[in-house]
Amino acid sequence: MTSPPLERCLRKWNLLPDGCLLETDSSWLLPVRYLGRQAMLKMLKPTSDERAAADLLRWFAGSGAVRLYAADADALLMERADNEASLKTMAISGGDDRAAEILADCVKQLHAPRESPVPSGLTPLREWFRSLFARQAQLPILAQCADVAQRLLAAEHESTVLHGDLHHDNVLHSVRGWLAIDPKGLIGERTYEVANLLGNPWPHGEIVHQPGRMLRLAELYARQLGLDHRRVLGFAFAHAGLAASWSMDDGRDPSYRLTCASVLAPLVTANA
Repeated sequence: MTSPPLERCLRKWNLLPDGCLLETDSSWLLPVRYLGRQAMLKMLKPTSDERAAADLLRWFAGSGAVRLYAADADALLMERADNEASLKTMAISGGDDRAAEILADCVKQLHAPRESPVPSGLTPLREWFRSLFARQAQLPILAQCADVAQRLLAAEHESTVLHGDLHHDNVLHSVRGWLAIDPKGLIGERTYEVANLLGNPWPHGEIVHQPGRMLRLAELYARQLGLDHRRVLGFAFAHAGLAASWSMDDGRDPSYRLTCASVLAPLVTANA
């Protein structure tokens, strides 16, 4: 395992460790003190898919997302959010709709108009879906997801900068409210931003894999954000197939996401 560039970052930004080093698939995380305030140091692994995160956080400028204090090619120094309150815990403890309302408010802030230039290097949605398009012949449900994705992408509208990976674990509580972390950096129809939310909180299929819940949340996000609930359902269906394809790419079990797609399929047809 490659060691994190910890000492370099601590020296460069004059940081004091303020907690335990954590490791994820894409990075190492260390709570630190920066200029007397709490911060989070994120050191990217060579294989990380979050290279656009610094530019995205600068563009969001603290509205709906954590503030970026400093960054270089391999590390980000950010505002620290806490885990004392959890949207996943809220959703599985009877507050599913309340969690969805919080997520919708976060999306509204992220998508607010900005005067600054759009960051470069964002991934278009059609390119984002390449794994699904490559695997569509392997399963009938993936072929259906790919067909819906193609139709939605052919009629894209209201294109904007997208976080690209919103879910219950990527929106954390802070003294400033609920803030998004870990943006991927996409550009495309703003409806796609909520597609992943219908399939979360993972891995709680007992909540997620319910047709009534899928339709209710599609209508909630449409109402809160001025979207077409039919396109919300369509993008959620397409994304479920995409997420299943990613699982297959990584040698992981795709059944959770395939079940999401199976639950959504008749809703997409009925609301076409």
